[in-house]
Amino acid sequence: MARRTKIHVGLEIGTSKTCMVVGEVKADSAVKILGIGETKSAGIRKGEIGDFSQARACLKDALAKAEDASDVEIGSVFLAVTGSHIQGVNHRGTFRLPDGEPVVAPEHVEEARTIAREVPIPAEHVYLHPIIRNYWLDGLEHSTSPVGLYGKTVEADFHVVHGIGTRIQNSIKLVREVPLEVDDIVFSPIATAQMALDREQRERGALVIDIGGGTTDYALYLNGVITASGCIPVGGDHITNDIHLVTGLPFSKAEQLKVTEGDASGDPARSVGNARLTDDRGYAEVEVSRAVLNEIIRQRLEETLGLVVQRLPEGALGALNGGVFLTGGTCLLKGFDKLAFEVFGRDIYRAETPEISGVHSNFKDPRYATAIGLIRYAQILETERATPPGPVGRLFRMFWPFGR
Repeated sequence: MARRTKIHVGLEIGTSKTCMVVGEVKADSAVKILGIGETKSAGIRKGEIGDFSQARACLKDALAKAEDASDVEIGSVFLAVTGSHIQGVNHRGTFRLPDGEPVVAPEHVEEARTIAREVPIPAEHVYLHPIIRNYWLDGLEHSTSPVGLYGKTVEADFHVVHGIGTRIQNSIKLVREVPLEVDDIVFSPIATAQMALDREQRERGALVIDIGGGTTDYALYLNGVITASGCIPVGGDHITNDIHLVTGLPFSKAEQLKVTEGDASGDPARSVGNARLTDDRGYAEVEVSRAVLNEIIRQRLEETLGLVVQRLPEGALGALNGGVFLTGGTCLLKGFDKLAFEVFGRDIYRAETPEISGVHSNFKDPRYATAIGLIRYAQILETERATPPGPVGRLFRMFWPFGR
């Protein structure tokens, strides 16, 4: 029987926008974007719910737009979550084979995996992702399960993501009151990486940085596996607020000036004269020194990227042979790629996905990287569930204490 197509929906409830993407996974594994529903967020601060009723109204609006654009009745979503409370840590579980059992059995590997997943976390936290990185057998690294090999000690190395349970529960509650079901919860940078990076880039070493309105999410991949992930509660809105505080401009005008006239490159030639916003008649409505505007933008972005660098493991920058991949609306600011190159000293890219098709031209826009990444994540998860379990197990196995 021919494999039928499958429709998945990715939902990102961000500080600046609430975005829902409807994607169709075809029989040949190609992805087609059927529709995007987007609305300006309200009630969300730094990626987390601050006003439940406002956030719910925005979600309903995004849902209606997504259904109209895709001609699909949406019943469930893959939900991206973020927030500075979410942490990613690496943890290794070690299991010594019993005497008289010289060959690694599936139960030995599962014991090591169980120990690795049991990272001590604060009482109010819950586990989001335990992601297998690699295995070790008697001190030798293995990229796949060592079942069937001779050895004495088997180890499993996991990247475990956890966060405050009540905050994640509130995001689920918001979706269910629309009402929609939640297929799975995904930490935003892990979803973004599904869109931004291919296998070769992960093998060579790559860093994904998603700078939205209220947060900066990151995911680091070295030697093909995730090595670090996290969220910093700083984003593009902080730049806008800095401009507002320094110039006295209303927030809306500061945002417009940032997007249309700002430049983060540090090039003196781009900081000459004044930046202007004109009204409908062409008269100057707002006028600010370009030098002042650009310095405000540059300082905040430099600080934000510096915070990402501080979170990375020692020696990580030198291993980024695949480069740094920027996503999120803030990465569209002029000159940002040049500033990022100064900070990281590595090739800088704006992530795109040329293999994804669709009638909507904006699916390659880096602002939609996380929502589209959720479609890829769903595709991977579906493939793993359809494949008979083997010794390696599922790559992304999620365990969730609240039920679904």
